[in-house]
Amino acid sequence: MQMAQMHLVLVSVVILLMGLSAKGQGGLKSGFYSSTCPRAEAIVKSTVESHFNRDPTIAAALLRLHFHDCFVQGCDGSVLITGASAERNALPNLGLRGFEVVDEVKAQLEALCPGVVSCADILALAARDAVNLSNGPSWSVPTGRRDGRISSSSEASNLPSPADSIAVQRQKFAAKSLNDHDLVTLVGAHTIGQTDCLFFRYRLYNFTATGNADPTINQAFLGQLQALCPPNGDGSKRVALDKDSQLKFDINYFKNIRDGNGVLESDQRLWGDAATHGVVQNYAGNIRGLLGFRFDFEFPKAMIKMSSIEVKTGAQGEIRNICSKFN
Repeated sequence: MQMAQMHLVLVSVVILLMGLSAKGQGGLKSGFYSSTCPRAEAIVKSTVESHFNRDPTIAAALLRLHFHDCFVQGCDGSVLITGASAERNALPNLGLRGFEVVDEVKAQLEALCPGVVSCADILALAARDAVNLSNGPSWSVPTGRRDGRISSSSEASNLPSPADSIAVQRQKFAAKSLNDHDLVTLVGAHTIGQTDCLFFRYRLYNFTATGNADPTINQAFLGQLQALCPPNGDGSKRVALDKDSQLKFDINYFKNIRDGNGVLESDQRLWGDAATHGVVQNYAGNIRGLLGFRFDFEFPKAMIKMSSIEVKTGAQGEIRNICSKFN
């Protein structure tokens, strides 16, 4: 069988299995809106695709938005609320974007099916579509989330930080019932991400106050990063987290970690920990192709698990009329 044909077969199997496993996750189910708003998922997809065609970096932004939402108060759309003390104004969330995509989807759905589709579900669906548009896998997203009524910036300290040790990352993920395998798999989303020089420049010039660079950085890559982020340069300058294919959802991110080309300290540390090392190695592999499909298969499973964190269903929460404010 040719590699292209094998790819199609395996991706089809992934989609089928994701559809089967997507039912009953925290009270959610696939096709939740099939009778109440049958065009809901198609509208999310077409809107995300429209924005993606103008700016492919929006994919990583939407994926990150969903992740940040789920780690605070669960996957309930709380990150979308505006206000001085709201979650989206916490320091870890100041770089979030993609809110306009969610607002555009919500406006269309309210015109078509008022009071039916939650903002939390829009985030989960948009994240899936963003990955798929970036040449990543697709999966059946369990829906039925309701929107939360609490959004507090003080709770955003639960979010993982670029300087977190593996022990701290492990604790933060475990608090959300996510294990080491989930941790590595979900951080693999950085294959289409970017970050600011501000968040890793300390690794280039004065790591642990030694006046030297982080010794785990590949020397050739260190020079590239120093050229992109000089000592007194613009801290808000954006740098790809996957140095060779930042717009393509693939396994190159894991190869970078294996080879000392991780940008964030928290990412590179995945290679040095006994438990996470093996997962990175399995995804990176030595041969592209089949080992890449393993990540294609595992990422949807991890996303379904993450997107079920502390969800509100049934009579809990509300269905917001506007995603940026409570009803």
